[in-house]
Amino acid sequence: MANSETYVVVLTGGIASGKTAVSDLFAQRGVPVIDTDQIAHEIVEPGRPALKRIVKAFGQEFLGADGRLDRKKMRNVIFSSPQQKSRLESILHPAIAAEVDQLIAQVDAPWCILVVPLLAETSLFSWINRVLVVDVEESVQIERVMTRDKISQKQAQSILDAQTSRRQRLALSDDILDNSGSLEELEVGVDKLYHKYTTLAADFSCKRSLGADS
Repeated sequence: MANSETYVVVLTGGIASGKTAVSDLFAQRGVPVIDTDQIAHEIVEPGRPALKRIVKAFGQEFLGADGRLDRKKMRNVIFSSPQQKSRLESILHPAIAAEVDQLIAQVDAPWCILVVPLLAETSLFSWINRVLVVDVEESVQIERVMTRDKISQKQAQSILDAQTSRRQRLALSDDILDNSGSLEELEVGVDKLYHKYTTLAADFSCKRSLGADS
């Protein structure tokens, strides 16, 4: 459980929906941003306990010549084996959750953004206050993934099919930010949400103070 004094908005969305663009816009407005993808990369750096546990569980062959995790080999294994995927998650998820708790406890602001791309696939963050889903049509996702990764439409579709569906993500949302338009339109949407979350965080803080005084 993270620091309950900070109002936490989880930012999620499907691949190529524009989560990074949205989190960057919030950061430009002074909002602290904590990204679980970045954390997941950092906790498996050489010398970190999580990497040592992965090597112990999966074997030395999952280390590259530079002593870093061979991500491609690990991806191939977990995509072909649900059991191995669960095994890896049992190592990574507690480490990610602990790091998130620590970072949120250090937040010196009324509210923050917590980027969790795979929110629908995890129960790690059931304590969060609000969920913002960045949303685009699946056809837009496919087009963006094809352009970004230089892959075929079939390959892009298979990536989408492996993720939680758009319907499932939207079912989790408190707020939906449409990112199918221009950057200017996205900035307008972020501005509206910035003011909304600032108000909600103030209300949250006030209620906590009243509760503490009672």
